Amino acid sequence: MQIRTILLCFSFSFSAAFYFHAGEREEKCIIEDIPSDTLITGTFKVQQWDMVRHDFLESAPGLGMFVTVTTYNDEVLLSKLYGAQGTFYFTSHSSGEHIICLESNSTQFVSFGGSKLRIHLDIRVGEHNPDAAIVQAKDKVIEVTFKLQHLIEQVEQILKEQDYQRDREENFRITSEDTNRNVLWWAFAQILIFISVGIFQMKHLKDFFIAKKLV
Repeated sequence: MQIRTILLCFSFSFSAAFYFHAGEREEKCIIEDIPSDTLITGTFKVQQWDMVRHDFLESAPGLGMFVTVTTYNDEVLLSKLYGAQGTFYFTSHSSGEHIICLESNSTQFVSFGGSKLRIHLDIRVGEHNPDAAIVQAKDKVIEVTFKLQHLIEQVEQILKEQDYQRDREENFRITSEDTNRNVLWWAFAQILIFISVGIFQMKHLKDFFIAKKLV
């Protein structure tokens, strides 16, 4: 309860950096009053107590930290196992108090026999400082997205050109068929004209010969 009472003093600040002591596999929780739709960034580091030096070491190899974030409605926003130090993120869905719990979790081969641990914790409300790898990854995503969008536009342009060429070919085919049909009808008309002229000439010659009494 003392941990919660102390940490409640930081509930309305934008940044709270502090440390507290805990035993191995002992869970400690803090309470943060957070507005809705707010990004929370938490950074922690665990130090192990050295019985020889009578001081805390800079690192705690083989030790993990299980971080759980819940609301008073028992909604789990985060539940993940980290190493001896790390950074976690979560976004509040509704305004109110959120419970952030940290529990040490040693590996199967490493155990500190219930030794004391010092946990440094920095809670930042509404701040997000991603590392260079994340920024680079986002830049890569933006670059790939831009190239993909450009490729999609090129594909759409190619499809438009194909549709245009297809329409031109269709119009040319229709024009060619109409032209061929007209040529065929004109040839047929010419044949009829030639036949009609031939018949007329033959009849005219026959009538001429009959009139002259040559036949």
